[in-house]
This record gives sequence, C-alpha cells and structure tokens, in this order.
Amino acid sequence: MALDESWYSEIHGKDGSAFSFKIKEKLHEEQTEYQQIAIYQTETFGRLMVIDDCVMLTDRDNFLYHEMMSHPALFTHADPKRVVIIGGGDCGTMKEVLKHPGVEEAWQVEIDQRVTDLSEEYFPELCSANKDPRAHFYFGDGIAWMADQGEAAFDLIIVDSTDPVGPAAGLFTQAFFANCLKALKTGGIMVQQSESPIYHSDLIAGMHRDMKAAGFADTKTLDFPQPVYPSGWWSATMAAKGRDLNNFRETDIANKPFETLYYNLECHHKSLALPEFMKKALAK
Repeated sequence: MALDESWYSEIHGKDGSAFSFKIKEKLHEEQTEYQQIAIYQTETFGRLMVIDDCVMLTDRDNFLYHEMMSHPALFTHADPKRVVIIGGGDCGTMKEVLKHPGVEEAWQVEIDQRVTDLSEEYFPELCSANKDPRAHFYFGDGIAWMADQGEAAFDLIIVDSTDPVGPAAGLFTQAFFANCLKALKTGGIMVQQSESPIYHSDLIAGMHRDMKAAGFADTKTLDFPQPVYPSGWWSATMAAKGRDLNNFRETDIANKPFETLYYNLECHHKSLALPEFMKKALAK
C-alpha cells in the first residue's frame, strides 16, 4: 500500500529500505547556515527532528542512543572528570553525561547553534541539564576546536555526530582521531557513533583500523537497538589511550545513583557481544 502525504519517510535508497512516521503536523522548518532542520509532531513517536532529510531523534526512542553514547564509556573510564561532546546539539547526550556526579566539566561543541535553540524549544526534556553549572557550550567547527586543544586536556571525548557526509565527514578520519588521542589523558576514552552494523560494517572496520593507526591502544564496538535509524540497529565505537577496554566499573553500574530507561549492567555486557559477521569484518 502506498503511503500518502500524511506520512514522513526517510528512504535509504542504497539499502532498499525506509522508515516512516504518521504525521499530525509540521511544527517548524528552516534552512540554517549549515543544514535544513524540520520538526514534526507524529502520531505515535512524539516529536521528530529531521536534518537534511535524515531522522535525528524522536521523543519515543532517543533514550536508547543517548544512554549508549554516554554511560558505557563513562563507566569504562576509571574516574571521568572532564568530558567533551563533539556534535550532540540536541543536548540529550549532555543530559546523560551530567547524571554522573563525578563529572566536573562537560563541553558541548556543536557547529550549528540552531539545533540547540530548537531543541530547547521543542525537546525541553533533553535540555534539562543545560543550566547545570558544569555544562559549557561552544558553537563552531568541532574538528578545528579539537585540533586546537592542548595535550591531555580531557578524560572522555564523545563524538555525537550525524552521518559521515558533509560537515561530519572529517570526524571519521585518522587525522581527527589523532587529535582526539592528543587531547586525552592517559587512560582516556573516545566514543563515536558508528552507524548500522548490518549496513555499515566496512565503515566500522575502517574506524577500528584508523583509530589504532592514530595510536589508540584498544577499540571496541557496542551495538544496540535504534528503531528510527537505518536498519533499526545502531552502534558506537570506543577507543582507549594507553589501556584496554575489557574492564569497566561493574559495581558502580549496578549501583548507579540515577535512572536510565535502557542502560544497565546486563545491557553493557550484551552490547559488547558482536555477531559473527562483525567479528569477521573487524578481523580483515
């Protein structure tokens, strides 16, 4: 059955698939200096943000992505105090990072301030930590900002980027990973969204190669469900400076002093279990 104009569809032509939402109304649309942003009210997924015709988030399922982009890396680090988020303009990752009482300072470096402005207007629950005194914001090029950072400045770098096209393409390069390595303290961790395991296994394998070539000691990919992203299955890839990623703070996870909707100790373990095709892709 063909869908009528009351549906919004993100079509993944190369992969022969699509995901569609029944729409009540379009709430906002604008062309910024960098990209086109649209906000919709859906019938069953709450509000929807779309950037350049790609789904960014919905009210209903964004917690999956934001929790898995933050908590596994934070609990793998021994004692994260200084955190930077590259991208993440919707502020959902910042919100999760600042749930950790040990974090003393978190920077969000987003190229397009309008993403944050619109999130504060249409997704206020994601922006609930924006007034936290530990939260700092810089609106500009994250690649250039990271290149300008001094050595051993951060404990954790979270790259919460869009797909590796346009302004985000430079975030998926060995040169960028080398700048992240320089900016991390020994024992530090970077984590980057790394697309769909089933659609983008070659990209993920390339990230592992480039991260190690940049000097990271260990890399691991976490996978998790994400219904509104291509294939419904997503990933984040971690890289560690001067340590491995096999050990994480299990007792602290089990006794975390805040609520999550998806992330827990069992899900952390489960996310590290890779299917055979991914093991083969990473072994090439």
